[in-house]
Amino acid sequence: MTQRLFLAAASALALAACAQPVPRAAPAPDVDWAHYGGDAGGQRFSPAAQITPANVRGLKVAWTYSTGELARHPDASDRAAFEVTPILAGGRLMICTPFNDVSAHDPQTGKRLWRYDARIDDTLHYPNSYNCRGVAYWRDPAAPAGAPCAERVFMATNDRRLIALDAATGKTCAGFGRDGQVDAMPGAKLARPAGAQITSAPVVVDGVVITGSSIDDNQRVHETSGAVHAFDAVTGRLRWAYDPLAAAKPAVAAGAANVWAPMSVDVERGLVFLPTSSPSPDFYGAARPGNAGHANSVVAVKAATGEVAWAFQTVHHDVWDYDVPAQPTLGMVSYKGGPPRPAVIQTTKQGLLFTLDRETGQPIIPVEERPVPQGGALGETLSPTQPFPVAPEALAPNRIKPDDAFGLTPWDRAACRKKLAGARAEGLYTPPMTGGGTIMYPFTGGGSNWGGIAYDARAGVAYVNTSSALHHITLIPKDKVRAAQDAEPDVEISPQEGAAYGMRRDLLRSPLGLPCNPPPWGTLAAVSLKDGRVIWRVVLGTTRDLAPGSHLFMKNLGTPNFGGPIVTGGGLVFIGAAMDNYLRAFDAASGKELWKGRLPAGGQATPMTYVWKGRQYVVIAAGGHAKSDTRRGDQLVAFALPM
Repeated sequence: MTQRLFLAAASALALAACAQPVPRAAPAPDVDWAHYGGDAGGQRFSPAAQITPANVRGLKVAWTYSTGELARHPDASDRAAFEVTPILAGGRLMICTPFNDVSAHDPQTGKRLWRYDARIDDTLHYPNSYNCRGVAYWRDPAAPAGAPCAERVFMATNDRRLIALDAATGKTCAGFGRDGQVDAMPGAKLARPAGAQITSAPVVVDGVVITGSSIDDNQRVHETSGAVHAFDAVTGRLRWAYDPLAAAKPAVAAGAANVWAPMSVDVERGLVFLPTSSPSPDFYGAARPGNAGHANSVVAVKAATGEVAWAFQTVHHDVWDYDVPAQPTLGMVSYKGGPPRPAVIQTTKQGLLFTLDRETGQPIIPVEERPVPQGGALGETLSPTQPFPVAPEALAPNRIKPDDAFGLTPWDRAACRKKLAGARAEGLYTPPMTGGGTIMYPFTGGGSNWGGIAYDARAGVAYVNTSSALHHITLIPKDKVRAAQDAEPDVEISPQEGAAYGMRRDLLRSPLGLPCNPPPWGTLAAVSLKDGRVIWRVVLGTTRDLAPGSHLFMKNLGTPNFGGPIVTGGGLVFIGAAMDNYLRAFDAASGKELWKGRLPAGGQATPMTYVWKGRQYVVIAAGGHAKSDTRRGDQLVAFALPM
């Protein structure tokens, strides 16, 4: 009886606590978010601390802004992804849309201050949908305050232009290139007009603007160069170009190895950190023997000259499309009691997290070369080993057996088991094969992807979201590729022209459309870089918006996710990313989900936060994602506490 009374009293107290109004927030010091990744090094950490675990449940929508892009591009919305992370710099909140429309906004109300439309052709089919993840801000130290283009906004476009705008007015900077723009991929030889685009924000350091590119995957051996280009921030003059394949020994008859993901900058050292991709074509490498120079690497180059300071390769002789997919994150790391060292923290599609010395590229957390499966397709020469950090453990599963197959019903599971049993699956780095094909786990979407990580250097903790899904990769002899394409026009079959094999890529799903691998299909983890330990791991996302009503009986599944986390001085991790229409807040210390805010469309973007006139805002793009088939929209949504 006493125990029942005690429990009843405790429940009443808990209900009363929940019913208490959230206290109004006290004014806080202003904090900006001046770069795509929060700071130039991409930590995605903000010292803003007005919103805390104690009051986060009081967050409400403070303002919204509709870009109008759905109405302006009605026939192209199914080929677009609203992945932008806004920046707050120079007193303006600035964004770009998937169709390269740039606008500046009042940080307090979201009211538009100016707009610039790059007027791109929306009838093309780009390799990675219409996309613009962000813009870059730069203050010209030589220009008088208030002079035209003293403050500049740089945007790289889907149609491969680099545009300089006056941050105060949105007008083009006349002295930059021709009418404020330059060709951002000079000399590129494309097989089709939409064969390359630029999706990630440029970076600016010491008066130099640097851009990468996103290039067609799996199409041909002799692909266009993946060179990174640097331009004078005032005149637009080409300063240097760097091709990651230039270091290949032996020289390779291939292209790409481009930098499609965001870059980061160490201003003090004058270094730019490049995450490079695989050489072409992705799934067969006989034409590019060896490790292809600085492909699949973190490369530190000198911003002034493009000279390589160091490079660290995360995959040798990549035949899995395991690009380095995310912004290298710069922060101080003290591992196992050692002195704090400037580090580069790099997450990968494989779910591995590498921690490197920023000055030398040598691992701070040791890396081992471990034997991996061999016996690839005819003519292929695989690397016998691949690099694995000793810590942390892989953050995404990478080994599966037929008996591990998932299904809601015995029939569903049996179908998945049969698919798994018919393919080669020996864990990470199982080579692509003909015949029954190969299981790739994680799939080419990750593990981690372009959203990257958030890092709280005070605690030495990295926050990493990962996806878990399977790809079934099958090599097709080149003389049978056309027939395969004609027979299954809705399946991804790529020619890999110039190679002995084309490629078929299938997402491995059951007859009911669910992943064949066991859940959770999306997670968020906290990793201590002091000892490499995973502190906590939680499920990320629900199936509510993918299959309405399913979340009521399918619990703790999570979803694959696109976008990344941020972490704040208030002790919170904010993240959208999952394939549902929510922005979530987690306790940074425990991983407990404390709040979620409903969005008008898919939130497959990385949020940001700032404090303006004493009030902290958390902002995310809610526009959906073409490849995830989430709900489309064109809104920017800002949340804040009542003041």
